[in-house]
Amino acid sequence: MFIELMPLLAGRTVLITVAKVDDKTIRVNVIPALAKADDNPALTTPLTFTGSPEELDTELGKHPAGYVQTHQQTASTLAEAKATLEAAAKAAQDEAKRKAEDRKKATVKSATAAVAGSASTPSIATPIPGNVASSSAPMQTLGLFPSPTPEPAPTQ
Repeated sequence: MFIELMPLLAGRTVLITVAKVDDKTIRVNVIPALAKADDNPALTTPLTFTGSPEELDTELGKHPAGYVQTHQQTASTLAEAKATLEAAAKAAQDEAKRKAEDRKKATVKSATAAVAGSASTPSIATPIPGNVASSSAPMQTLGLFPSPTPEPAPTQ
């Protein structure tokens, strides 16, 4: 049994508990501990054997090998999935950066073109009809508050 557990013991601690269930039955638990704090909890799934002492003596040594193999495959699959997800996230971030840079370049290009276009064509102020001031009337500036309207002169 311990030879089969050696590959599992290479990367993590394994806790083995033995408990008496009743007068003829024993329960053995093989519980792998987390190797790192960020390990997936699926890698700590216990392996439990329940049977008579005679059954456990003959059968217990055969089963840990399959459990260790499955545990290693699960760890490998989880590592591959994590690597794939990290690569996809990095690719998405790179794509978002590229698009942001493209938008920034387009904005700078259009702003430059607008400034260049306005500098090359002289702007001529055209008076708005109804707002033409006569040359004899003094120019008034608008203030923050409206000026009081003059009261009409009394007529006689």
